[in-house]
Amino acid sequence: MINRTVLVGRLTRDPELRYTSSGAAVVSFTVAVNRQFTNSQGEREADFINCVMWRKAAENFANFTRKGSLVGIDGRIQTRSYENQQGQRVYVTEVVAENFSLLESRSSTERRQGNDSGFGNSQSAPSQQPSSGNPFDGGQSNNSGAQQPNSSNPNDPFANGGQSIDISDDDLPF
Repeated sequence: MINRTVLVGRLTRDPELRYTSSGAAVVSFTVAVNRQFTNSQGEREADFINCVMWRKAAENFANFTRKGSLVGIDGRIQTRSYENQQGQRVYVTEVVAENFSLLESRSSTERRQGNDSGFGNSQSAPSQQPSSGNPFDGGQSNNSGAQQPNSSNPNDPFANGGQSIDISDDDLPF
């Protein structure tokens, strides 16, 4: 039998770290994972997956992540049930995370947190750092002494004559 789950997504809220009566650390959190396809309106939907992590990994996860952090989770799916205060049986399905990976730097998370006040907010503050024109360096150019690419080279597949390339998130394979 195989029960493995791998998730990559962003935390919807700060992780909630608690301790059991015996002193074991447990953290609960929700990961928003984008679906691979768009709906009929062309919008990408997401699944919100409840997760739990135990012991030292839980403490580390709570210390190094916060709302909006991009994380990779490796674990297993677990179902359990309990009886609530009204006497009704409640069933819970969650991912028991065994390992995690931080998929972006802390400064990237903090910079995004400074620009966005939360999920669903379409307005963001302008970046405080000058942009180098490279969408992958987060506004910081670490190679200030490097030569700029020659856009007049016809054999250069990345040369575009100084025009910007219009590409949306739906065009990206990841």
